[in-house]
Amino acid sequence: MKYKFPRTVFTAGALCALAASAHAADAVIASPDGRTTLRIAEDGATFSVARRGETVIAASPLGLDLDGAPALGALKLESREDATVNRTIPLVATKASSARDHYRGATLAFREAGGGRRLFIDARAYDDGVAFRYRIDDAGPVKLRGELTAFVPAGDASCLVAEVEGAHERPFERLRISQLKTDIAYDVPVVCATPSGRTHYAITQAHLQGYTGASLSREGAALRVRLSGVPKRPGPAYVSSAGLTTAWRAVMVADRAGELIESHLVGNLNPPPDAEKLGDFSWVKPGKASWDWWSGPLEGVKPDLAAYKRFIDFAAESGFPYHLIDAGWSWGAGPCCDPLPTTDITRPAEGIDMPALVRYAADKGVGLLLWVHWEHLAPRLDEVLDTYARWGIKGIKVDFMNRDDQEMVAFYQRVAEGTAKRKMLLDMHGAYVPAGLQRTYPNYITQEGVLGAEWNKMDRRITPQHNLMLPYTRMLAGPLDYTPGGFRNVPTQAFEVRAVMPQTQTTRGQALAMYVVYDSPLQMVSDDPSNYRGEPGFEFIKRVPTAWDETRFISGEPGRDIVLARRSGKHWYIGAMTSDEARTARVKLDFLPAGPAYRATVWEDGEVARELKRSVRTVRRGDVLTLRQAPAGGAAVVLDPLSQSAP
Repeated sequence: MKYKFPRTVFTAGALCALAASAHAADAVIASPDGRTTLRIAEDGATFSVARRGETVIAASPLGLDLDGAPALGALKLESREDATVNRTIPLVATKASSARDHYRGATLAFREAGGGRRLFIDARAYDDGVAFRYRIDDAGPVKLRGELTAFVPAGDASCLVAEVEGAHERPFERLRISQLKTDIAYDVPVVCATPSGRTHYAITQAHLQGYTGASLSREGAALRVRLSGVPKRPGPAYVSSAGLTTAWRAVMVADRAGELIESHLVGNLNPPPDAEKLGDFSWVKPGKASWDWWSGPLEGVKPDLAAYKRFIDFAAESGFPYHLIDAGWSWGAGPCCDPLPTTDITRPAEGIDMPALVRYAADKGVGLLLWVHWEHLAPRLDEVLDTYARWGIKGIKVDFMNRDDQEMVAFYQRVAEGTAKRKMLLDMHGAYVPAGLQRTYPNYITQEGVLGAEWNKMDRRITPQHNLMLPYTRMLAGPLDYTPGGFRNVPTQAFEVRAVMPQTQTTRGQALAMYVVYDSPLQMVSDDPSNYRGEPGFEFIKRVPTAWDETRFISGEPGRDIVLARRSGKHWYIGAMTSDEARTARVKLDFLPAGPAYRATVWEDGEVARELKRSVRTVRRGDVLTLRQAPAGGAAVVLDPLSQSAP
C-alpha cells in the first residue's frame, strides 16, 4: 500500500499534508479511560496518537511495501468490527503476579478501489498505550520489501535512543529527533516525551512470531520502520508461507517516564501459553544462579570440575537454586566462544561426567544450567535437548545469535517451545530486544540484548549514568539479564578494566539495589564466591526475590536516579540508585497497606565504595524513609510486617 506523499523524506510540507487528511470518517479508537486515542485515516494511509488533549504522534504513514506484487492502490475503509476486552491474566515468574488486559479494539477492513484486494488493520487502545498491526488473508505467500510505517513524534521530541548492532548492546543517549543520524538505525524502544512533558512514551514492537524484527531510521521528522532481512538472502526482507500477520507496532504512554516500567502492554500483545499443547507452567522456578564466567578469564576458558563444584557448593550454602556453567564445558570446545566444527554439545569435555555432576548439585538442592552456542544447537535442537533432559539439566543459556530476521525469530520460538516441552528454563544472550515471547513461553525466563555488566571486563562503558538509563529504556520491553552482583566496587576514577576479578564503577549500595530495580526472574550472582563471603550486603542478595507480585515506580529521572518498590507476598523491597551525584531519596511509604507496622531493614552507602550502613527501624503507611546515596551509589530496603517473620 503506497501513500500519496514522498516515501523517503518527511518534510514539513508533507507532514502538514498528512495532518490535513484527518476526516470525520476516520476510525478513532479510544482507551477505556478516554484519555488516549489512536486515529487511523479512512483511506488507511496515516495514523496519529493523542493523549490528554495533546498530540503524541503526529499524522504518520501506514502501509506495506510489497515485493513481487503490484502496490496496493487507493484504499477505502469498508467495515469496522469493534471489541472491548477487560480481563486479568495470571502471570508466571515476572514483575507481577497478574496483568490487567483492558482495551478497546477494532479490526478495520480496507478495500482497494474497484473492488480489489483487502488489507486489515487490527488496532487497540489501552490506558497505557496503543498498538496496531497489518493482516492480509490471502491463501498464498506474501513478500515484503518492508513496511511504509513511520512514527512522527510531535514537535522535535527529546528521546532516549540506542544505535542498533547485532547483539543489541549499545548505550542509550538523549537526542532530539532532529539530532538523530540518518545513515544508521536505532533500536527499540525509543523513549520520548511530548513538548509539554505531560506524556512520556516508548515506541516499540510486540509479538514477532511468524514475522521479522525491525529497527527505526530517521527520515526528516519521522522514524521509519526498517524490517530486518535474512543475511545473505537476496530479495524481500520477509516472505510468508500464506497470508500475512505483522508484528504489533506499539506506543506505550504514561505521565512519568518511570511509570512505563509498570506497563504490561508488550506482554498483553502476545498470546498466552498454549495449555493444551504445553500444559501449565507452574514448574517454572525463578531464582538466582552462581556463575563461573564473569570473574574468570575471557580467553583460555577450560573445563574445570573442581571449579564447577566450588560454585555449586557456594550456590547451595547461599540458598540459590541454580549454577550456570558457561562456555568451555563441552567436547572439543575452543577457548571461548567460537562455534568450532569440533565441538559436540551432547558430550562433556574429557574429565567431566555431566550426569554425575548433575547428581552432585541436585543432592545439594542446586540445578545446573548449561551455556551453548546457537549454531551448535539449531541443527540438532531436539537431540541436544533430549540429551540434556536425560542428564537432568534445568535450563540452557543460548548465545551469539546477533540477528533478528525472520529465520532467527523462528529459531527463538523453536527453542522456547522445545525447552518448554522438556520443562527447562531458557536464557538467550546475544539476543534481540524482547517483544513479549516470555508471555507465551514463561520458561523463557530472561535474556540479554542489553549492554550489561559483562562489559566491565572489557571497557569503561558501564557507567553509573548508563545503569540509570536501563530501567527507563531497555527494561520497558521485558526482562534483562544484566548480570549484576559485582562486589569489587570502586569509585569511577579508580576503576580499572580487568578481565579476571573485574571491578564495577558503583558502590556496594547500588550493587544491592540492582536486584530490586532490574527485572530478571533468573538473576545472576556474578562474582566469585570469595568476593561474597563475609562481605556486607550479601545477606540482602541471598534473600531478595527475583520474581514479584507487584511493581511500583516511586520516583526518578532517566540517567539520573530511580526509586522502585516491588512486592513479594506481604514483603516489600525497595531499590534506590543514583548516577554521578550524591542524592538523598525521600520515599513516602503510601504503597503499604493501612494498619500493620513494618520492620524496615535498610542498607545505605558507607564512607567508601564497598562499605554499607545497615539500620533497622519501625515504619507504617505514610511514613517517609530517607535513603542517602553516595555518587554512583544506591540503597536497598526490606519491609517485613511485624506480625510475620521474614521468609
